[in-house]
Amino acid sequence: MEIPQLIIDLAIMLTTAAVVTIVFKRLRIPTILGYIVAGFLIGPHFPLFMNIESAASVETWSEIGVIIILFHIGLEFDFHKLSEIGSTAIVSAAVKMGGVMLVGYGFGILAGMSNMNAVFLGAMLSISSTVVIQKCFSEMGLEGEKYTGLVMGSLVMEDVIAVFMMVVLTTISASQTSDGSSMALRMFLMITYLVLWLVLGIFFLPTILDRTMELMSDETLTLLSLGFCFLMGMLAHWLGFSMELGAFIAGSLFAGTRHVHKVERVTAGIKDMFGAIFFLSVGMMVDPGIIAARWTSIVPIAILAVVAKLIFATIGMILSGQDPGNALRGGISLAPIGEFSFIIASLGISLGVMDSYLYPVIVAASILTIIITPVLIRNQDTIIKVISKPVPAKIKRMVRNYTSDQRSYVEHVSEWKVVLKDYLLKIAIYGSIMLVLTLVCCQAVYPALASVAGNRAAKIIVIVVNYLVLAVFAVPFMGNRSAAFTQLWMDRLANRPPLLVMILIKIVILELIALIPVETLFNINNLFIVLLIPLSVFLIARSDFIATYYLQLETRFFANLNQKTMEERGGARKRQHWLNEDYSIFSWDVPAGAPYEGKTIQELDWGRKDAVYVVKVRHGDKRIPMPPARTVLHAGDHVHVIGDKMSLETFYKTLGIDQHVNMRTLKEFLDEDYKGGNALSCAAIQVRGTEPYVGKPIKKSRITTRNHCMILGLERDGYATAMPDSNMLIEKGDILWIIGTGTSLSSIAAHSVGDTGAHSDPVTGDESSEKGEIK
Repeated sequence: MEIPQLIIDLAIMLTTAAVVTIVFKRLRIPTILGYIVAGFLIGPHFPLFMNIESAASVETWSEIGVIIILFHIGLEFDFHKLSEIGSTAIVSAAVKMGGVMLVGYGFGILAGMSNMNAVFLGAMLSISSTVVIQKCFSEMGLEGEKYTGLVMGSLVMEDVIAVFMMVVLTTISASQTSDGSSMALRMFLMITYLVLWLVLGIFFLPTILDRTMELMSDETLTLLSLGFCFLMGMLAHWLGFSMELGAFIAGSLFAGTRHVHKVERVTAGIKDMFGAIFFLSVGMMVDPGIIAARWTSIVPIAILAVVAKLIFATIGMILSGQDPGNALRGGISLAPIGEFSFIIASLGISLGVMDSYLYPVIVAASILTIIITPVLIRNQDTIIKVISKPVPAKIKRMVRNYTSDQRSYVEHVSEWKVVLKDYLLKIAIYGSIMLVLTLVCCQAVYPALASVAGNRAAKIIVIVVNYLVLAVFAVPFMGNRSAAFTQLWMDRLANRPPLLVMILIKIVILELIALIPVETLFNINNLFIVLLIPLSVFLIARSDFIATYYLQLETRFFANLNQKTMEERGGARKRQHWLNEDYSIFSWDVPAGAPYEGKTIQELDWGRKDAVYVVKVRHGDKRIPMPPARTVLHAGDHVHVIGDKMSLETFYKTLGIDQHVNMRTLKEFLDEDYKGGNALSCAAIQVRGTEPYVGKPIKKSRITTRNHCMILGLERDGYATAMPDSNMLIEKGDILWIIGTGTSLSSIAAHSVGDTGAHSDPVTGDESSEKGEIK
């Protein structure tokens, strides 16, 4: 029986790669270069060695390798890393990649390249090698330096930008045969579908894994992980995007689950093998003839990459507030052209928009930058002195002033920044969800129903379902009652017009989305109906049923989103200090003539309007803990309210009270209040499932009204919700953080303990399992 050529080729590839990489490892040369050299040895351009015959199979394997590499890049990235790496990494990566792309594109045009060749050249030069840089830092003992942390954070962000760069390059390539509006529509659909994928994936995937993980062996988990990876790649391709984007999204969805490390472990061997085959295929495409003929381009490209990255990475880090020394060291370290550049080169060739001669050129330039990087890092102090010497003293002084310690280590977040971030996120997330689900209802659900139930019935069903779905997401989409929004509204009259415009834009977006099913299915253009539709959707959304259902979805979503983070931190329940950090107490005396003097707490409605709640009132010698809503505030009363710090700051500005007010943490307040009469306490009570309030919304549970207490937080599946909405359901297994008097808390605990109970004091962090004991 004759051995298939495919097996012979695989034996040659893997054996050659293993031998060459062992030699390179011994010589302390990066493994990636070993794979490229091995690929060159078995490639068609080096006839003195055994050559690969089935090139088509190798190409298929390398494509699989790219997909699995992107899947693993996604596994190493989760959404919390965006906040952990800070603004320095985001700004420096964006400035560096944008600047180098422009310089690379300009060089390509000046060198006589076509427009698309120049675009791909700029993209390939803009990416740095994570593997090479990490290896250099490790071998030189630099991992503890501040600038190395900034560099690694920037590289994380580069990987993310590079994935979406591939999508943009694919879109630009396709747009050569279409107009600009088609390209804009394609990008809009990409972002919309991307948001929907992420939301649905975060909502369903962690829950499915939690419920099935104990049924899966390593083999089954491998099949599920890679199956999901390729399925997402196929879906992305079907929607007109690259399979690599789908693979990255699949990995990033796994990254947020508590099972990500197990997924990485069971798929690591497959990734290593197919990743090696990809880099072997890179070496097989290296043509010495092209390199010899184009060395006058290769050397300038390598020099351009090093210099441009140094300049723009330094500028990016300085703009984000880092001192010039660390910024220059970071710029020097980011010199090597990255392995992601080879993936982009493969993409350009597969799309037929990049000339094949650029592939060996960029590989050769990458090898030069990889070789020179360790030399640059070792001599960075000398390089910095040479660069700094000709810089005028005035410019140095300006840069030092800009990058002061305060600007380097403290990121000031203005109210406008908070409001705009919240505003854009809500439009992107909830707007995309409503738009895509509306399009699905009209273009997929309606035709399917019409074939079964008839056109008229199908239209009515789709309209009802569509508007119920819109109602679920309309309230969070329109929500503007954040502390930052209120503070901006109260600070200056000039802030109000732009805030009103922002609200109006949301109304228009909701109106346009809500009109799609009416226009598509009934072709109605009546102005009255046009105005009535968003109003009816909003009124439906205000119902208790819709509010409760949405809160269930939201709680589950955020619990899944934070699953891995909570697992790594030991769970929210083991971090009792979250209440101490999140809540503060503001105390003041009611002045005579105040607009709120003589009004009841219910009339003032501070909880709904300002997100602060009255927890204690002292009227003369009388102390009223957790005062009922009918309590009247009189001049001279000493009032204590609780809330998060920003809400309290906005609140005392609204009251016109001096900023030097008595504000304490919850811990400090409880420590002081414990010494007085009618002392308040705080306890964590676990819901066992037999309590009469299980399955009811908080406002109908009668916990707060019957026991004169307040629910400060609710923990579910390790995720804590501060100041939970009154429509949130109480479920078995929830942990309720409650503030009240010792008597009222003991009464609640008596119904929750059963055989055993766990109650935790957020002040001390101690736990007690004794029946009815509240510390």
